[in-house]
Amino acid sequence: MAASKRTVLQFSSSQSVSAKVHPLVIFNIFDCYVRRPDQAERVIGTLLGSVLPDGTVDIRNSYAVPHNESVDQVALDIEYHRNMLVSHQKVNPKEVIVGWYSTGLGVTGGSALIHEFYSREVPNPIHLTVDTGFTTGEGTIKAYVSNNLSLGDQQIAAQFQEIPLDLRMVEAERIGFDTLKATTVDKIPSDLEGMEASMVHLLALIDDIYKYVDDVVEGRVDPDNKIGKFISDAVGSLPKLPPSALDKLVNDSLQDHLLLLYLSSITRTQLSLAEKLNTAAQIL
Repeated sequence: MAASKRTVLQFSSSQSVSAKVHPLVIFNIFDCYVRRPDQAERVIGTLLGSVLPDGTVDIRNSYAVPHNESVDQVALDIEYHRNMLVSHQKVNPKEVIVGWYSTGLGVTGGSALIHEFYSREVPNPIHLTVDTGFTTGEGTIKAYVSNNLSLGDQQIAAQFQEIPLDLRMVEAERIGFDTLKATTVDKIPSDLEGMEASMVHLLALIDDIYKYVDDVVEGRVDPDNKIGKFISDAVGSLPKLPPSALDKLVNDSLQDHLLLLYLSSITRTQLSLAEKLNTAAQIL
């Protein structure tokens, strides 16, 4: 008796993929969203970067692509996309297309059409979404890949699956990103205010470490070898200086910083005065 053939519904299981995005990409997306045309509801663009040896997609740069969008179709300016890609690769040939981005919360109806285009540009592209409308109270950032749903040998649909996304930044970038995440900002923090915020954040982290160590010593929390190694590395990286020498080092650095601020303020005042004198001379 011949075995009967059955049609099986299958998902194409892509390998485990993760992504790492640099702050420059996020700042660029926000800037493009602010400068978008009045009739545009969202911004779409190309992500550039590379694939690291461990398989992580490293997103390092981006550029916006003009588009027209309706209910059932999306039209990208492919020629503009090609020209921008050539221009970027002249500066950094190691950066290639790794995916695309769009502003808004999550995946929308037209995302599958755009993802299909970028799938012809690069295998298994990353789709990055940035919530510039602060729908949830902050700028949510997520990354997706597409898995195909097939019936037998025929592909019938695609499903977006969220993947781990790592957003790493230095303290200066963190201050700017926290400012962007806030729904209302009175003013951009100055250098001294940024330094103060960094110190407050550092003291809060030190208090958390003190609490964790005390809890481990008292037996309230089970020790974690990884956390202990991180604490040991952080303590070991501190310079072995007496408190008086460390205070002098910090004060000298602060005075140098204040001197630079003072000189830049004088330069701005001098340029403004020269501009006004030039304007007055032209009138006379």
